[in-house]
Amino acid sequence: MSFLSYPPARYGGKTGLINASFRPADTKPNVVSGDVDGGVTGASQNQRLHYLATGAGTGGEFGLYRIDMPPKGTGPKTHFHRTLSESFFILSGTVRLFNGDRWIDATPGDFLYVPVGGLHAFHNGSDEPASLLLLFAPGAPREGYFEGFADLAGMSDEQKEEFFLLHDNHWV
Repeated sequence: MSFLSYPPARYGGKTGLINASFRPADTKPNVVSGDVDGGVTGASQNQRLHYLATGAGTGGEFGLYRIDMPPKGTGPKTHFHRTLSESFFILSGTVRLFNGDRWIDATPGDFLYVPVGGLHAFHNGSDEPASLLLLFAPGAPREGYFEGFADLAGMSDEQKEEFFLLHDNHWV
């Protein structure tokens, strides 16, 4: 049995730091999406996105986001990333997750890890709201991707292609 070793130390102090960051549960969402992307990504109207920990805030280690989806809320179509992995943890409701092979009805406590290059997609196909945690590693600047949805409808096909390449989204 092989074991991974701990990475090299990145902090050499003796007493520890006071540098934690706290985000109360009642913080307003960072992005509330409308149906503004012209159907390109499948972004859902009234979907709420919370930036829990951005790549910038974690020094590039990871990005953690909470997505609150309305009933019958759409999500991104099948895609993959060349530079980051993506993980899903269901908090409430039922989220349909595509693992590259089949669709899975995931419920609270279910988890899906998608390695770099792995095909995936998700949406809320149920009549109830759903919520999930979305983790990207390493921490890429995904905020520009999420916030850029509002501009997609006014972009040319070439501009959309550049936008998705910039944000490491490769649609299939």
